[in-house]
Amino acid sequence: MNSTARSMIAALIAVGGIAAATSASAQPRRGDSTYQQEIAVCGHNQQDRAACIREAGAARQEAARGGLTSAPDYQRNALARCGLQPPADRADCEARVLGGSGNTRGAVDGSVMGGGVIRESVTTVVMPAPAVMPAPAVMPAPVPAPSRVPAPAIAPMAPMTPIAPMQPAPLPAR
Repeated sequence: MNSTARSMIAALIAVGGIAAATSASAQPRRGDSTYQQEIAVCGHNQQDRAACIREAGAARQEAARGGLTSAPDYQRNALARCGLQPPADRADCEARVLGGSGNTRGAVDGSVMGGGVIRESVTTVVMPAPAVMPAPAVMPAPVPAPSRVPAPAIAPMAPMTPIAPMQPAPLPAR
């Protein structure tokens, strides 16, 4: 009886272990939904399908290790790049990144998949009216018109004589 009880306990432990392993494998791993979304995109973008699948797998593996925590702050990165511009150009750069401010109108066109994002900004600058120039006090003396000297008469050309056509050269005898 003692050995029968041990056998039943061992069988229950084995069945419990199998059930636990099955439920653990049925649970989606961290990053599986993102991985499935990335795999679904592969083949529908401009990237090679095999490279897309490799990158999705690498991202899934990095997420499992905790290396992918959050999306990068692109606006902060762009503003940091504006900080490298000369001070005179820095305000315009920041206006392009932030989408316009004040009298600046901004437009964004394109996509990364299409080759790049083009940011355009138009700044309206009101120029002051040109100053009216005062009339000169003294008028310069008029310049006399240049005098014309008649050209000498050209003699008519002599008539041309016709040229006789050339005769073909005789062929050498064989």
